[in-house]
This record gives sequence, C-alpha cells and structure tokens, in this order.
Amino acid sequence: MLKVPDLLAVLQQIVRRAMAISPRAPRGALLLRDDHRFALRALIGADGPRERAPYMPAAGALAGGGAPLAPAAAPDAARGICVVAARAWYGAFLPAPIEVSGGVPEGAGVLVAPIHARGEPVGYLAVEQPTLEPPGEERRAMIEVIADAAGDALERNRLHDDKARSAQEIRLFERLLGAVGTTVELHDLIETIAHGIKSVQLDEDWKTVELWALEDDSPPGAAAPARGSRRARVYRAPPSEPTTYWQNIRAGAVSAGRPLGIAVDFRTGDGGGGEGSQRALLDEAIRRRVSGILIAPSNPEDAEEAFRQAAEAGIPVVVIDTPPVAGSRAQLYIGTDNVASGRLAAAMMKRLLPGGGVVAALGAVDLARNVGERVEGFRAEMLGSSVTVLPTVACDWGLAAGTRLATAALGARTDIAGAFGAAADNGPCWGLSAKALGRSGDLKIVGFDLIASTVALLRQGTIHATIVQREHDMGFRGVEVLHRMITRGISSTLAELPPSRVLHTDVDCVTLEPTPWSTALGDYLTREAARRVDTEQGGVSPSAGDPAEIMLIGFPPPSRSVIEDEVSIAARSLVGRALDAGSPLVIDPDEGDGRAEAALPAAHAGARTVVVLPLRARGNVLGALVLSSERREACGRDDVSFLVRVASTVAVGVENARLFRRISERSAELERANQQQASLLQTIRELSSPVVPIADGILVMPVVGVMDAERSSHFIASMLREIDAQRARVVLIDVTGMATVDAAAASQLAQAAQAAGLLGAEAVLVGLRPGAARMMVDQGLDLGAMVTRSDLANGFRYALARTRGRAERRG
Repeated sequence: MLKVPDLLAVLQQIVRRAMAISPRAPRGALLLRDDHRFALRALIGADGPRERAPYMPAAGALAGGGAPLAPAAAPDAARGICVVAARAWYGAFLPAPIEVSGGVPEGAGVLVAPIHARGEPVGYLAVEQPTLEPPGEERRAMIEVIADAAGDALERNRLHDDKARSAQEIRLFERLLGAVGTTVELHDLIETIAHGIKSVQLDEDWKTVELWALEDDSPPGAAAPARGSRRARVYRAPPSEPTTYWQNIRAGAVSAGRPLGIAVDFRTGDGGGGEGSQRALLDEAIRRRVSGILIAPSNPEDAEEAFRQAAEAGIPVVVIDTPPVAGSRAQLYIGTDNVASGRLAAAMMKRLLPGGGVVAALGAVDLARNVGERVEGFRAEMLGSSVTVLPTVACDWGLAAGTRLATAALGARTDIAGAFGAAADNGPCWGLSAKALGRSGDLKIVGFDLIASTVALLRQGTIHATIVQREHDMGFRGVEVLHRMITRGISSTLAELPPSRVLHTDVDCVTLEPTPWSTALGDYLTREAARRVDTEQGGVSPSAGDPAEIMLIGFPPPSRSVIEDEVSIAARSLVGRALDAGSPLVIDPDEGDGRAEAALPAAHAGARTVVVLPLRARGNVLGALVLSSERREACGRDDVSFLVRVASTVAVGVENARLFRRISERSAELERANQQQASLLQTIRELSSPVVPIADGILVMPVVGVMDAERSSHFIASMLREIDAQRARVVLIDVTGMATVDAAAASQLAQAAQAAGLLGAEAVLVGLRPGAARMMVDQGLDLGAMVTRSDLANGFRYALARTRGRAERRG
C-alpha cells in the first residue's frame, strides 16, 4: 500500500489490484455509505468528467441502524461476494460515468464484494467482468483479502480521525476557556465557537452557528421578563475564520516573559505611515524607550529607518515571521525558513503525485515576502521533476475571495492535479473549491499553517498535508533573546549566536495519518498542547532587576465583521421553547409543528436540522447557541452532549460580559460621583478658608469645620499666596467656626504661623473658645510665640496698631 496518507489513492490502488486478478476487467469501482446514499470513492476505467469522479452520489437503498447493506441491484451482496448483471448495477449506481464511457457489453457482470469496517458493512468493491460466471475459490479468496484491505484502510483512517477529533475538541475547550477568561467581547467569542465546532463536528456540516444573548436591562435580583417580551442580540461569525497565528506568537512571548519579569505589550499595525501603522508604533516604542522590540515588519524596507533609530537609542530589535532586508540594523531574525518550508511542501506534493502532473499555487506573493519565499522554494524543489508548476495565482488574504480564484483556476485548467496553498487561508481555498467541483481527494492539496478549516479538511481527506510553523516558539525565543540582550548586553549576546544572525524555528509536516515524512494530525495537536504547557512552566528564574517592557508588533487581522442582529423571541418559537424548558431542542424546521413556529433568521433558510442549546449560569438562562445544518438528522445524541459542554463554557463568557458591563457602568457612575464630590469639596475648601483683605496690610482667614492634614496644606498655600500678593503684614486666623482644636489642629495652626513669618507677616489667632483653651492647657499644647486675641474685633485693633506703627516708622 501507499505510504502517503491519501485515502483516495489507497482505494484506487485497491480497485486496480482487484481488477488485476479478474480476467479482462475493463472497469472497477468502490462505493461507500454516505448517510442514506452511496458515494463513489474510486472509479477506474470510466472516462467520465474528472470533476465528477469522487463523491458522486449513487442510488440504492440502505438498511438503517447498522443492518447489512441491501442494494436493490445486488440483494445477495450483503451476505458475501456475488455476481450481478452489469447493466442493472450500473443503472442503479453509476449511470453517468458509464454513459460517457460508451455503455456496457451485453451479458457482462459485476463482481460485488462487501467492505466492512469496525464490524459493520460500509460499502462495496465492484469489478466488471465479461460474463456472469461466479469466481472460483482462489479468486474469491483473493477478492476477500482485497476487500478486507479496503476495510482496514477505512478503519485506520477512521481511528486517526477519531484521535484528531478528540485532540481538536480539547484544543477548542482550551481556547474557549482562555477566551471566556480574558475577553468580554462576544464578537470574539462567537468566532472561536463557530469555527471550533465546525472543526470538531464534520459530518453535521453546520451551515450557521449563532450566539443569542438575552438583553439584560433588569437589575440583579429583579424578576425575569414576561414570556413573549424577551429580546436578544444575535452574533453570527463571518465565513472567514480568525487566524490563531498571532495569538500563538503572543502566548509564546508572554510565557517566556512571565518568569523573566518582562511585560509584553502586544500591538498590531499596518504597513502605512500614519496613525495605527507599524511605523507609528515603532516611533512610540523608541520615544518611550522600551527595553526591546519584537516585530514582524509588514514592509521590511520601510522599517529600516526606525531600526536605525532604535539602535542609536540602545534598544535591541528582533525580527520575526518576515525576514529583514540584507544588512538590517535589527540584531536578529527568528522565524521560519520559508524557502526550506516551500521545498518540504513540494517534496510531499511529489509523493502525492508519483506520476507527475500539473500543480497550481495560490498565495499573496506580491504582498508578503515570506509567502513569496515559500513559493520560490516550492518551485526550486520541483525543477527537474515530472511536475509542472503553473504561475502563482496572486490573492489577498480572505477565504471567500481566495476560493473564487481557486475555483476559476481549476475551471480554466481541468488538468490541474495538485494545488499548493502558500498561506493560512490558501489551503482551505483549494479544499473548498475541490469539494464544490466534486474533486475532494482527487485534487492533491498541500497547505500552509493549521487553522480550524484546515483541520476539518485534513480530517475529510480533502487537504492531504499542511506545513505548520512553530509560531509559539518564535514568540518564546524572541523574548528570551531580547532578555539576554537587555541583561547581558547586545554584543555579548550576539557573540553567542550564529554569525548569520538568523535563528530558524522548525516546521512540522502534518497529515491525518502518520508517514515516514509527516506527523499525524492527532499526535501533532496533542504534542502542541503539551509543548505550550512545558514552555509556560519552564524558563529562567525571574530577574532581580527592574521590570522590563518589550513591545511585540504584528500585522492587523484581515477585516472581518461579526454579523449582529436584534430579534424578539416569541414564546412558541423554537428558541423560546428551548429557553423556557432550559434544555436542548433538536428539530427539523420543515416537519411537524416546527414548520410554522421555528421563527429563525434568514441565515437558517433551508435548514433540515436546527439545534438550540440554552446558556445556563448560576441557575439563570442567559441566551442560547443556535446551530443549523442542511442535512437531515445531522445531530445525534453524542453530538448534543458535546454541544452542551460547549454551551456550558460559553455561558460563563456571556455571564462575564454581563458582569463586566455592569461593573463598567457602576464604575462610570462612581467616577461621575467622585468628580462631583471633588468639585464640591473644592468649593467647600474655598468657602471655608477664604482669604479676605480688610485693610491695608491686614488679611482675615476664617477657618470653618475641621482642620485636617489635607486642608491644612491647602490653607497654608492659600495664605502664603495672598500674603505675597497683598504684601500683608498681619494675618488674622479666625477659628471661631472650628469644630475642635486638638493637638493636631494646634500643630497645624503653629505651622501656618511659622510659614507666614517666613514671608515677614505675623499670624494672630482669634476666636479661640474657652473650652478649647482649657483643653490645650490640660494637654500641654503650645502655640509657640503666636499672638492670640479673644475675638476678631480685638484682633483687628491689634493688627491696626502693628501695621500703623510700621507705617509711621517707615515715614
């Protein structure tokens, strides 16, 4: 058997082996169960249109519940190998390819052998023969061995798919838990939910996944709104999924920085020069004199001037993802060897196309240097081989636009046998195009990176391999090297690194099943989770010096908008019933009472399976997850169990969003109250300690209320300012309105007198009450040489005498 994980090629090889042991066998086919139909998975010897070969549905009844297959054209096939009339067989299962191939000879038969996997019948191996003569014992035994090999291949493929599903489910919950713990934006949460579910549950083929969040206008503890009056905000993820590339780089950087005492400030900027650009972020980092810069430059040439300025400021710069220009002032490049990665992709493509063929490539080669280098390496590896690489289809990032370009390329050249996707979205673009054209599995696809849709298409056998960068390592190693530059010096650190000033992080070739050249998808996902845990728990001991800050600058994500809507939930609608029941509801909207009362948005039009899962937290229903599929009976009991676990986690995120909104609103209210209180206190201070000039050189400062430390500071500052402005010689401090004069107040009044004296003015204390005077004597309080008078009138007479005497002496 083939060592390359290409299930379709293995099944085609099995059909050829079966044809080889049958005399003059002109055609062979392999059909597998596909829901309530058969699907053609391998066809040899027919000249039908290439795009219709795999997954072409065929007629024929299937017994449900795992019962033996019972096609009308071959009722005996369910019990073992048999021979049936070729015209009856082809008429029931393969009419289109056989019509194109010129019909079936009179009297020809088809040897039909059942295929079993995991003890259940899953399909048929069919080989045409000139007559209806049954096979001899030897040939029968050989056909049974070949049919068993097909079953083994299918079972092995299913085992690896199950392992990948389990690992992807764990990966989804890790991201969900991270999302609900770090974000309160339901826009971000719905994208993680939708694409995560679709990468775990493939057979359901979810068309739409929505998050319905009930409006929460009532205060905590208030009664729930009346039935029929509920409204919800609906969030629906766009078709193009968010990439996790920068999240992984950031996670690696934060993991490295945490034990080193380094704060990572993650920013994204475009390639322009204005606000929000990478250049503006670099200027900010240099102006703030951050400890180091870790950047993936969108335009390496334009970034050089900023790198030079950073070098002059002594700020080390490490470049990741996209290599800098030759002779760059950046100290180091850490990232993927893109040329070598392109060669690795080409090597896998050559194994998928052992006989050669035409290959197309898709990628933003004009926009990203690293993508161009991957295509360059891919082409270089193909030189001298039997593979012809067409000019690269240039595209921007975006699944929808890329899929249109890929479909157009496949339509223009029907001889394209392989496709290379040079960036994250590009592999899925080819995969979706292949599925739409009926070429899933037949078109050999090698992608790049591992987003949720790539995982799904790998598991379906539509994408055959993908080259995965170790972005977590880029961020981790970047921060580690910058820390060494910060603490040990740039020159000494560079002396320990390769003279090329390049550190290449490895890549992984990932396939559904393991091969000598690749890692199984399930093993890779499990290993990556363990690797993240190891890097987060490892690292160097925290630095004893001052905390450092590193700015991490990446690309902004492609523009995509979550679709939002506001809906009113009718009590008898599908969602309304599920919310009232507080339990999941699965229904076919076109059948029974669901037809008239489903009341779903237009996005669910044509759905034959709709699932509503209430979001419950702390006994409250906060909303619902609503999923729909165009397949009948798309959601079984195990599927619902998984979705309930997802809904439970999502409910925590919705509750966090509510709590954060309430806290934000309460904080805003408190901030407004604090501002009003501060303004009021300022007014009180100004009114309670006014400075009033009552005669030439004489000021009066009445004190009302309590003299605390804060007020004393304001009091003294106001007094000194007015003494200087009014050229005052005497300040009458009237304490008639003070609540108490204790030791602290007496000390503060004495300090005021001393401060006035430094400006050449005399402070006179007036209005001291008898009780306060006795308390000061009992406690031994001393106002120093400060003059006191019983009331303001006596104080004023004293002040006049003092100022008049000075005036006379000056005269």
